[in-house]
Amino acid sequence: MKRPTHHVVDMAWNAWGDPAERHALDEDTRQLIAQTLGIGGAAPARVPAEEVALRPSALPREARAALAAVVGEEHVRTDAPARLRHLGGKSTPDLLRRRAGEAGEAPDAVLTPADHEQVRSVLDACARQGVAVVPFGGGTSVVGGVEPFRGPFPAVVSLDLRRLDALVALDTESGTATLQAGLRTPEAEELLGAEGFTLGHFPQSYEFATIGGYAATRSSGQFSAGYGRFDAMVTALKVATPRGTLELSRGPATAAGPDLRQLFLGSEGTLGVITEVTVRVHRTPEERIEESWSFPSFTEGAAAVRELAQRQLLPTSIRVSDETETFINAVIAGGAAPEGCLSVVGFEGTGAQVAARRSAVAEVLAAHGAVKVAADSAAAWRRSRFSAPYLRDALLDAGVLAETLETVTSWSGLHALRTAVTGALTRELAREGFDPVVYCHLSHAYHSGASLYFTVAADGGADPAARWGAAKRAAGDAIAAAGGSITHHHAVGMDHRPWMEAEIGPLGVEVLAAVKQTLDPAGILNPGKLIPAGS
Repeated sequence: MKRPTHHVVDMAWNAWGDPAERHALDEDTRQLIAQTLGIGGAAPARVPAEEVALRPSALPREARAALAAVVGEEHVRTDAPARLRHLGGKSTPDLLRRRAGEAGEAPDAVLTPADHEQVRSVLDACARQGVAVVPFGGGTSVVGGVEPFRGPFPAVVSLDLRRLDALVALDTESGTATLQAGLRTPEAEELLGAEGFTLGHFPQSYEFATIGGYAATRSSGQFSAGYGRFDAMVTALKVATPRGTLELSRGPATAAGPDLRQLFLGSEGTLGVITEVTVRVHRTPEERIEESWSFPSFTEGAAAVRELAQRQLLPTSIRVSDETETFINAVIAGGAAPEGCLSVVGFEGTGAQVAARRSAVAEVLAAHGAVKVAADSAAAWRRSRFSAPYLRDALLDAGVLAETLETVTSWSGLHALRTAVTGALTRELAREGFDPVVYCHLSHAYHSGASLYFTVAADGGADPAARWGAAKRAAGDAIAAAGGSITHHHAVGMDHRPWMEAEIGPLGVEVLAAVKQTLDPAGILNPGKLIPAGS
């Protein structure tokens, strides 16, 4: 086993990311935003950690002793800093609660097991003691996926997998790597890069998310057009459940019945805890190139991407911003916005592969009216792709309600879905003559459809959490009515659970509940997530 030499820092307990990277808006920008959105004033100051009132840990003495016997006393933490860091994920409602000093749902303890066997023993102890368990990786969930909800149990523990941080094996001949679930992506890239390989998975949460989290949520990175979604990269899983261990490996393909790996890819810690993931890896590319193109309209941009997908000509990455997003991103970057809709296109591989694919892609883009624009547009996107969540915190400081949501549908339903979601968000967040800013980009493409990623900014008002809750419900209903999926890569968690029955049907819900009953008969694993209530 090999472990990284550099470890990722913990995220701030009440904001996104590295506390040292906190952003702030200059006064001119604050004034412009206030005038555009009708902001009445800045948000209240954040409550300092030392002023947050945590209720005492409710972990029973017998349960604590049993868990300490498994992981060691020093790895059963009930101190305030540890509990605050595990309050949940990083959605806007999460951050609003923490800014207000609300910590009623803090876990009663934070456990840090050392290996698979300790994870397995923790689950056994919690099942016997009646303690809920919430698996925790990077804490980047924006859908309530790691909320320390105790459900019917008297106590809940956060199971932090940070000590499972090794490269277990690298099979250079097969092009696969076995990684422990607690590895943060930069740590995995360090270990793989030393051997000349890359994972090729770069979502916006890249800096803090974990390998196990990607598998448990069916993550999709910004280069998934070239490298594939994370679930498509997985070749084997090792999973701890209250009933025992599952080691699921089928090689590159099989016809031996249903693929049980699919039960755990996207299971969000409700069926078991993923402790090892074997994934497809790639040789570090010789060449990386990003270009910017501008389409006359979003419709033309989407048509071009559809043709690329259906002709199997997709580059390593491609996204198309609508007119509003194109303008706003240019303003944020301090440059002039190109006409129409910006598309950033990336290529990776050998020099010959990149040259051939660039030529083929350029021919399709030009046929749909696209023109190449200054290279600094692509560079600006590259610089900002991991910093957008920091900007959200700065906007919240200024009294702006800022959030994102995503969906996916068929090509034939794409534009109707975009219109429906934009309309729902606008209607719910419009106020006193001021409309919210709602914009969108096509983020991921497939043969039969594509994902749409929406960003919203509006006046937070007196109760921004309630405003966003109403807008999110309206958007979710619009997505379901238009035939889209409630989530493409953010997962289900607690936030999307109300739409799961519409997504998979009543019988599908029964199937999930039956699997959970088999693997987790006591129901201790991540209560309140994924599977609709009452099933």
